Amino acid sequence: MSGALHTLSVAEQLHGLAGRRFSALELTEAMLARARAHADLGAFLALDEQRAREQARAADAARAAGTAGPLAGVPIAHKDIFVTDYARTGLPSTAGSKMLADYRSPFDATVVARLAAAGTVTLGKLNCDEFAMGSANENSAFGPVLNPWDRTRVPGGSSGGSAAAVAARLVAAATGTDTGGSIRQPAAFCGITGIKPTYGVCSRYGMIAFASSLDQAGPMARTAEDCALLLAAMAGFDERDATSAERAPDDYVAALARPREGAPAGRPLQGLRIGLPKEFFPAALAEDVGRAVRTALAELERLGATLVDVSLPRTELSIPVYYIIAPAEASSNLSRFDGVRFGHRAAQHGDLLDLYKKSRAEGFGPEVKRRIMIGTYVLSHGYYDAYYLQAQKLRRMIADDFAACFRDCDLIAGPVAPTVAWRLGEQAGDPLRAYLADIFTLPASLAGLPGMSVPAGLGAGGLPVGLQLIGRHFDEGTLLHAAHALQRATDFHRLEPPGSPAGQEPKP
Repeated sequence: MSGALHTLSVAEQLHGLAGRRFSALELTEAMLARARAHADLGAFLALDEQRAREQARAADAARAAGTAGPLAGVPIAHKDIFVTDYARTGLPSTAGSKMLADYRSPFDATVVARLAAAGTVTLGKLNCDEFAMGSANENSAFGPVLNPWDRTRVPGGSSGGSAAAVAARLVAAATGTDTGGSIRQPAAFCGITGIKPTYGVCSRYGMIAFASSLDQAGPMARTAEDCALLLAAMAGFDERDATSAERAPDDYVAALARPREGAPAGRPLQGLRIGLPKEFFPAALAEDVGRAVRTALAELERLGATLVDVSLPRTELSIPVYYIIAPAEASSNLSRFDGVRFGHRAAQHGDLLDLYKKSRAEGFGPEVKRRIMIGTYVLSHGYYDAYYLQAQKLRRMIADDFAACFRDCDLIAGPVAPTVAWRLGEQAGDPLRAYLADIFTLPASLAGLPGMSVPAGLGAGGLPVGLQLIGRHFDEGTLLHAAHALQRATDFHRLEPPGSPAGQEPKP
């Protein structure tokens, strides 16, 4: 274990803490200094240094007493879509929106509480697109996040703050949420690893809702091993969440090195069939992205996997289906923000209806308003059957396409996005263009399947490319096993932004 503390992965941090090579307090101080030094990235919305130090001291005491949790002393940060108990943490819960700028949550989200129970140290809250609506993290009311690989580029969204913080080594891991690709796409754009588990694996209790039938929490980190360590703490049934899967979580850490039956040494993926949907490799796919993905697939093949041609014929329909269902659910979920019970309230208003109008007009940003309007339209009388109901039928057909594919393969692979990260502001005036960039991540979300983004090298301009892996329902173990095998054999995940925050020491 060499290098500065901020360069260590979660697994390496745990190893160093267990061996008393450094304390949780020393590790926390190093990460806080790094977060302060690179605040210009816009990744953090809030730091709580005092309470982070208190948590670190408690983790050190627990280790000394032999009562430490599995992640004791590991500093992380949470996407600000998860509420955090203000009295306990001193941290806001804004969802990246002016609407919740002054909100003080009285409780922790289940994901936050479970990671705290595992011993993690919470450094702060991370920037995100407003109410998780966006693919670039330019929709936050508190300013955009910059991509550490190129500060003129977007980090992806909506979990752009989480991805940028991990890529810049401000934290070794962070929480994110994925509705239509919001873990996988920013992970790809920032060159890190992220996993969206099967819908229902992680509780949505305390996650500020965007689209309730799609939102899912997941970890973002440098490696598949780190993601497995966090997911093990995050997952599990929660009776407070009606969408939580009533099943015991798998042993994700054990799955990393679980040998496949009959797999010889040096070929850990022997017998694994990986499906390549022809729709994920269209002529319009950027050449640099296709080349990097094919290189990663060749490595998986060298490790023993068999590549199989498959088809997901309704891939193109996932865009209109998603952008009917998600806005419809958003319209319903965001109706609660009316300036009366909580959230932004207009200072100047007339009657109650005027209060509603002005509070929502001032509190919501342009993208949120756009999706509320779309959602309200497709749910309105005379259009529900024509749009929303038809979209739900197509959603079922998209899930059936995956089921047919999984008769011929164990995993599905392809690119995460059609291009590398685009420039800041490049798609600001063309939201439809940004929506089209989700073409490869939306199908798995609509089907409720687990998906991962794994670093696959660099594309044009030296920018990261992500390989997407999609698995069967509740088969996160196979995803993590394949990703871990790839990362043991390659250095894609070790690449750092050139001359960047990742390679710089924080100033004393």
